[in-house]
Amino acid sequence: MQPVVLTRDQHGISRRQISENALKVLYRLNKAGFEAYLVGGGVRDLLLGRQPKDFDVSTNATPEQIKQLFSNCRLVGRRFRLAHVLFGRDVIEVATFRGHHHQVNTNKNVSSQSSEGMLLRDNVYGTIEEDAERRDFTVNALYYNIADFSVVGFANGIKDLEARRLELIGDPETRYREDPVRMIRAVRFSAKLGLTISPRTEAPIQELAPLLSDIPPARLFEETLKLFLAGHGLETYRQLQQYGLFAPLFPEAAEVMGKGNNRYGRFIELALTNTDERIAQDMRVTPAFLYAALLWGPVETRTQAFMNEGGLNHYDAFMLATDDVLGRQVKAVAIPRRFSSVVRDIWQLQDRLTKRNGKRPHRLLEHPKFRAGYDFLLLRAELDPRLKELAEWWTEFQVSNPVDRQTQHRQPQARGAQQGQANTASDAEPRKPRKRPRRRPRRKKDA
Repeated sequence: MQPVVLTRDQHGISRRQISENALKVLYRLNKAGFEAYLVGGGVRDLLLGRQPKDFDVSTNATPEQIKQLFSNCRLVGRRFRLAHVLFGRDVIEVATFRGHHHQVNTNKNVSSQSSEGMLLRDNVYGTIEEDAERRDFTVNALYYNIADFSVVGFANGIKDLEARRLELIGDPETRYREDPVRMIRAVRFSAKLGLTISPRTEAPIQELAPLLSDIPPARLFEETLKLFLAGHGLETYRQLQQYGLFAPLFPEAAEVMGKGNNRYGRFIELALTNTDERIAQDMRVTPAFLYAALLWGPVETRTQAFMNEGGLNHYDAFMLATDDVLGRQVKAVAIPRRFSSVVRDIWQLQDRLTKRNGKRPHRLLEHPKFRAGYDFLLLRAELDPRLKELAEWWTEFQVSNPVDRQTQHRQPQARGAQQGQANTASDAEPRKPRKRPRRRPRRKKDA
């Protein structure tokens, strides 16, 4: 694989664009006599004029040698042995050049594959040329050399980047079987970077999409966050549907939409559009809201089925459907409890928001997940005209009854104020804190 080398004056990457901590790692490896390169997505994004989110380093030093150089280093991973150099919360990932997994195994260079061809362990070290061949896409086979500040591109990666083309290195079917996650990475890079997936790269995807069921659910959870929370969720979702990759990730939602219920598909697109807009405005987003939207269709459908077939009331059927849908979903994509509990809150608030009598609305305003439940209701109301009046009522009620979100308590109303009027700071005098009685010191007993 003959590389293309861009000298310092032939590319626009400056060290000022690279994180200080990544430079520290690169310089120390180079000073110790090892090859050291900024690699992959960091180089790709810099050449595209984007600011990388992460900076990864590749070197010919083994993980053990890296650990000897950096006291703030820990070794992680079983499938791929990696070194993480820690600078507070900033983690610089350092990988040793990978070799071909068909090489003879030793105690330190171990490789194994499943019957489907998926790599289970791959701690085989090699040269930079072999490492480039082992990378997934040509636009990721790019290396920034700290020794002379050149960019080294393999497999026509520089030309493909200029042509905005996403090309897989090697035989696509073999590479997808080695790691089926590469199929959803292809979609993610295409949506995020505006790259066109080449015909040979996309050809086997639909046939091999079921292989995603062999990937651990915990790993797919991390991958779905990258898919939908990078600011291009809507385009990513449409490509996942196009290539048949959505069903292995979210079988429950795909089953509902496969029965011709397009309303839930439009609801998911609406939620992803909202998420993309929030990310573009640097507003906070949570995976729980996204998963609540993705699985809302199955929950509603299953609730109705339990009511019709089991004769259950709505509350019992809804609670049973919630457990059932989440229980099935985590077998495909794991949802940590810290998020699944919020998903349940959002769903349960949809029923509670319909009850507006007495003091219930005031208590709901103080619910810690009220805002997420309310935003979810607004999305539902955009597709269901029957919910518009309810959504408008809650919008006006919040204006009339502001809540301090830091303390999660409703602001006090002035005596005699009309119900529904907004309060001001002068409406009520703040209550003075009560003084606690001073405790008398204990008398020491005589010796």
